[in-house]
Amino acid sequence: MAVSKPRPRLRSTKIVWYAIGVIVVLGLGYWWFAGTQDAQNGLGPDQRMAAMRGMKTPVRVEAAKAGSVSQRINAIGTVQAFNTVTVRSRVEGELVRINFEEGQLVQAGDVLAEVDPRPYQVRLDQASGQLKQIEAQLKIAQTDLQRYRRLRDQNSIATQQVEAQEALVEQLKGSVQASQAAVDDARLQLEYTKITAPITGRLGLRSLDVGNLVSAANTDGLVVITQTQPIAVSFSLPQHDLYEVFERMQVESTLSVNVKNREGSAIAAGELLAVDNQIDLDTGTVRMKASFPNTNNRLFPNQFVNVSVLMGEQTGMVVPAHAVQTGSIGTYVYVVVDRQQVAVRQVQVGTSSGGQTVIVEGLQEGELVVTDGTDRLRDGAPVEVIGSETSGAGAAAAIAEGAAAPVTEGRRPRPEGARNRPASPPSP
Repeated sequence: MAVSKPRPRLRSTKIVWYAIGVIVVLGLGYWWFAGTQDAQNGLGPDQRMAAMRGMKTPVRVEAAKAGSVSQRINAIGTVQAFNTVTVRSRVEGELVRINFEEGQLVQAGDVLAEVDPRPYQVRLDQASGQLKQIEAQLKIAQTDLQRYRRLRDQNSIATQQVEAQEALVEQLKGSVQASQAAVDDARLQLEYTKITAPITGRLGLRSLDVGNLVSAANTDGLVVITQTQPIAVSFSLPQHDLYEVFERMQVESTLSVNVKNREGSAIAAGELLAVDNQIDLDTGTVRMKASFPNTNNRLFPNQFVNVSVLMGEQTGMVVPAHAVQTGSIGTYVYVVVDRQQVAVRQVQVGTSSGGQTVIVEGLQEGELVVTDGTDRLRDGAPVEVIGSETSGAGAAAAIAEGAAAPVTEGRRPRPEGARNRPASPPSP
């Protein structure tokens, strides 16, 4: 006995046809509803297309204004001290006194610490005593020499004895000179017991405490002092910028250099100090160094900073950089004209920096350029200015004149040709 099998394919085909029928009915209903609404408003197919073309595109604008934009070359730099000195003792002895605080700013010549001076005072006294003794011997020898010379003139003494006395006087003079040098050396060693700051700068952390034995052989030293005023910033620029830097340096004696922190806030301003004499083969860059007064001590050795070298300034009409567009016709901007339309204006662009661009040719001061919404514009398109960022009374008046008419809430605005047209009478 044959068993009948279900026909799932036929059932699926019916479901598909039902779905297609529902979609067709909905589409016809929407077409009939839209046609009814347009008939009530007096709009035909041509009028509907015109209404869509007449819709205004919301844009933001800004007025072009005369100004200047700085041309700069940016790089990453490292703050470096001009001088860094490890303070050490020149003499050996016990550290008896420390006269500074860690991190203190000191001047050159300030006494930082003191080594026990008593042994060196004893050596100075001993050298001074020997000097006096030899000076007394020299004085006696010089007196005898004068006496011998008088006796020689009287032929009462041999010439050989006079010459021997003269040699003794010269010998004692040499001894006096050597003794004087010993005294000076002892006095100098005594002065070295006071450890002074060799340069002006900021002290680091102390390495030794009172009571330790110090000497010139101590490599760690007592403290490190770093010069912070003025201070240097070292950075590297690509080799293709080197010629521009040299050309600018021939025009101006120095180039202005600014540094900023990681957040982009300005820290200090200085000038270019030196350019290295060769290009790094590995990186293709050349090292440069700038000097900064650093009177506010905001630059710290080994600090990373953003460096900006000023190459010059260009004047013209300044607009936001994102208002400038590039296409097949070249560089252009959208300018608001006739109060509610935009026109494509070909312009010549100059320097661009910090989000601002100089327009060398093609714009007049006060003209409104579109800064937001350019991707939906074309030449002659109607626009509605919203949230303007214009400046100046003339620009504000232009926006006020070009403002769109108020729109009734919940309804789309009619096109210009149908705004005052009476609705078609209802059909009988």
